[in-house]
Amino acid sequence: MANSFFRFKQFTVHQEDCAMKVCTDACLQGAYTASSIPAASRILDIGTGTGLLSLMLAQRFDSASITAIELDEGAAAQAARNFAAAPWAGNMNVVRGDARELSLEEKYDLIITNPPFYEADLKSPDRLKNQAMHATTLNYAELLDVIDQHLSADGVFSILLPYTPFATFEVLATQKGFFPHSVLHVKQSVQHDKFRTIAIFGRSPVPRKEETMSIREAGNEYTSAFKILLQPYYLYL
Repeated sequence: MANSFFRFKQFTVHQEDCAMKVCTDACLQGAYTASSIPAASRILDIGTGTGLLSLMLAQRFDSASITAIELDEGAAAQAARNFAAAPWAGNMNVVRGDARELSLEEKYDLIITNPPFYEADLKSPDRLKNQAMHATTLNYAELLDVIDQHLSADGVFSILLPYTPFATFEVLATQKGFFPHSVLHVKQSVQHDKFRTIAIFGRSPVPRKEETMSIREAGNEYTSAFKILLQPYYLYL
């Protein structure tokens, strides 16, 4: 059973009411995004779940205004409690609802999302886990529409996807007028194949930065690249 909370250096994420728990993939996305973007003042988190990504970005950009959208009532309430206990509580807000139906007047200079995975895979019997893990409520094209509606002209967005479907998403994003600026492919260890991709897109084409990182060495120790990224957040790094 997953722990009911995950303690970081500057905040704690409680997760007992969320279908999807804190995971290494999402921690990597938060850390990579925070380290890749020089500044952000208005941040939108689509599908916040526990609120992990918003909290990581709040630590990095401590004066930023952060809006986090979450469809599930229990997860939205949990994220709100996690935000209220954080040092940046005054800058963070949870909006419960469907991202496709929300009318947010503000434009954001950073949008981050860890969207549903595995559009074509078999689903779990757990409805909430299906909603969190599968594209049952928001597919890639719809997600791009939401991002396009709320991203500022010079803004960027960060996304975490399985490695193989990322190619399909990139095609759709390019057709929508978004271009990859930074791409990080992730391997579970130096001995594994790539299994996740974290990418930052913007509206302007720029020279693409692309790299691959392994989480663990052959001996199961974290790699130095992983340690450098997560050191500001993980208690034991």
